[in-house]
Amino acid sequence: MGVNLSDLIEPRNVELEDLRGKTVAIDAYNTIYQFMSVIRQPDGFPLCDKQGRTTSHLSGLLYRTANLIEAGIEPTFVFDGKPHPLKAATLAGRDERREKAVEEWNEAREKGDLKAAFTKAQQTSRMTSEVRSSARELLTYLGFPLVDAPADGEAEAAYMCRKKSVWAAASQDYDSLLFGAPILVRNLTITGRRKVPGKDIYKEVKTEVVDGPQFLVALGLTRPQLVDLCILMGTDFNVGIKGVGPKKALKLIRDCGDLEHALAKLNAEVPEYEEVRRIFLADDGSDDYTTQPQPLQRDKAVDMLVSYDFSADRVNAALDRIEKARQANETKQRQKSLDSWF
Repeated sequence: MGVNLSDLIEPRNVELEDLRGKTVAIDAYNTIYQFMSVIRQPDGFPLCDKQGRTTSHLSGLLYRTANLIEAGIEPTFVFDGKPHPLKAATLAGRDERREKAVEEWNEAREKGDLKAAFTKAQQTSRMTSEVRSSARELLTYLGFPLVDAPADGEAEAAYMCRKKSVWAAASQDYDSLLFGAPILVRNLTITGRRKVPGKDIYKEVKTEVVDGPQFLVALGLTRPQLVDLCILMGTDFNVGIKGVGPKKALKLIRDCGDLEHALAKLNAEVPEYEEVRRIFLADDGSDDYTTQPQPLQRDKAVDMLVSYDFSADRVNAALDRIEKARQANETKQRQKSLDSWF
């Protein structure tokens, strides 16, 4: 889930067309979980083929990424590596919440409460080896570059952004800002009306852009202070101080200057906080990547998706969109390069 900084951030809403010509490093796991969460049947079951294999993520990766290419956005997908040991408790907690959600989903279905069933089902998505491998296979056939992060995909995406290999890091989580991403894009692949968790109301979800340096200036903090603020709240790598939310944490860091003095004021402790700091503030990352798109492997993409019970006609129509848009984007880039000579 990452840290929740929504109370402190005022993002800039944009249309996909506003990002034409931009390159982004997408947190692959984050995006795949999104697709598996929202692309479901009314009773909450994910889309599946006749063999019972989940296909919600494949549908999202095909059709939603086609939207990105048509908007002139070229994504690189960054996959998580081995999680840091301090993340073990967070991952275990997610497993527990997922198991509880499965029970509540089944209970809601038995009662015929489809709204509750759908809501609970959204919390049951699991990254299996089959989901991961099929996602990577399809993305490869679609010509998207894949990057394997040493640890967190968000950290690697932020590193790529700091190196200016890409314009922005794309993720739903605000952790990207702690990892030092100069530009964060949220809701890149999921927009439209979405149900507010736990409430029977809907809101319009729009693509958001957060400028990291501007955000820090607005808060009056440095990036290390932002990390300290989030450690007080709790991150994926540590349990926060009970009763300390974003606004209280902000006041504490502004008043005290750093985590040590804030903890002293609260008479509280955060075990291994120095290592948590290091995780977020380390300036290293893997340079073993490319952001150069590869040619679309149409036959392989069609064969794969048809094996998952996709309609060949619909798949080809989506691939036509990708090919046509890429050709148009390449033509514009060549013309732009040519114009620069005059």
